Amino acid sequence: MLMDFLTVFLLILFPVISTCFLVLGTNSWYKRSSTKLPPGPFPIPFIGNLLQVGQNPHRSLAKLSKTYGPLMHLKLGSIHTIVVSSPEIAKEVLTKHDQACSGRAVPSAAHAMDHHKSSIPWLPVATRWRALRKIMKEQVSLMHQFDGNNSLVQLHNYLQDCSNSDRVVDIREIGFKTALNLLSSTLFSIDFAHFDSSLTREMMENVHALIKNLGTPNLVDYFPLLKFIDPQGLVRKTEASLRRLHEIFGETLNPRLQSRGTLRKKDMLEALLDLNQENESDFSLNDIKHLMLDLNVIGAYEITNAVQWTMTEVLRNPEKMSKAKLELRTIIGENKQIKESDISRLPYLNAVIKENFRCHPVLPLLIPHKVEVDIEIQNYTVPKNAQILVNVWAIGRDSSIWSNPDSFEPERFLDCKIDYRGQDFELITFSSGRRMCPALPLAHVVVHLILATLIHNFD
Repeated sequence: MLMDFLTVFLLILFPVISTCFLVLGTNSWYKRSSTKLPPGPFPIPFIGNLLQVGQNPHRSLAKLSKTYGPLMHLKLGSIHTIVVSSPEIAKEVLTKHDQACSGRAVPSAAHAMDHHKSSIPWLPVATRWRALRKIMKEQVSLMHQFDGNNSLVQLHNYLQDCSNSDRVVDIREIGFKTALNLLSSTLFSIDFAHFDSSLTREMMENVHALIKNLGTPNLVDYFPLLKFIDPQGLVRKTEASLRRLHEIFGETLNPRLQSRGTLRKKDMLEALLDLNQENESDFSLNDIKHLMLDLNVIGAYEITNAVQWTMTEVLRNPEKMSKAKLELRTIIGENKQIKESDISRLPYLNAVIKENFRCHPVLPLLIPHKVEVDIEIQNYTVPKNAQILVNVWAIGRDSSIWSNPDSFEPERFLDCKIDYRGQDFELITFSSGRRMCPALPLAHVVVHLILATLIHNFD
């Protein structure tokens, strides 16, 4: 899609671009300063290296890194971009230079309805971000109160009905609904989703559109002068999805607001409403809706992707499925419901999930970081305002780190201490450092519970 727009865009503006280069000279457009930038392919005037990114950036950037190295410089339109493709350099960026690289390169689509001003992933590391992270950390620390039994029973019963009537199971749909309920019931004491619900299906479709729009390469991000044109319509489409999701969240918030005088619940929503009551001008109900979207719905969507890919891999590899099923029936017992406390007793299921995150990371390039000041990495200068892309997909497919990297082999993790909790940079699915996903402990539990329910009693 980006390539199509880029072609039309260049055809329309070619006369203007040609005139500019005749007057200014191409060397003045791209001239390396005295600073030593990391190696990378030479950029085409005006568009830079955009044509080399392709439709699957994580794959094309991994291929380029084999030529230019694990620390690579690209010019994407007007944006300096640094691509990191090794665990050693990722560790240096996310630990040694954690503070300097803590900024965010916010995509234009995230500006729709000012979503970036209330969203933990996009907020700058400042007062509001710290306050919200603190609330999130406190709520996640209450995981001993986690009770997903009701949602898992609903999932089990639905699967049983489908099995009895030979109905096809849509893993994406049931995964999203179950993940959404597990997250929303834990953080907000609400069950958002219901099986065979048109409203739940509408939420999923809007979130899918939202994620797609936020993840689609946007000409505006590379050529800021196009901001007011929005040539691909991504900001407009994102706003439409956000508006509908906010309407749904409003219907959920109103009953809680009305009951606060007589009933207070010990959950994250209550903490956010207290923050709103303390200073409504600084933290509005609209801000709460943005956070509900991030933590519940987008979180559920990303968990669903993990569940869907894992199920795809074990279905492709029946012997892996059999091993996981045998472990569950041995440890949990037949026809019994898995609980959170069982997860640590299931090493093979855990290995299956780790292997899936290695092969299919939720965000192949993580969320782009933005450099706040000039820094030096591996004797190269990374300039201020450059964006940093950590290619976790490339790290997961690196044959110098993993044997048979293109094969799905959970057994590699059975005698391996590598984990995805941010300390082992060979597997930083949820990032690391201060920008690490705050909901990781919750996501860890939810993914295990859903997959165990899918695999345990059903073929």
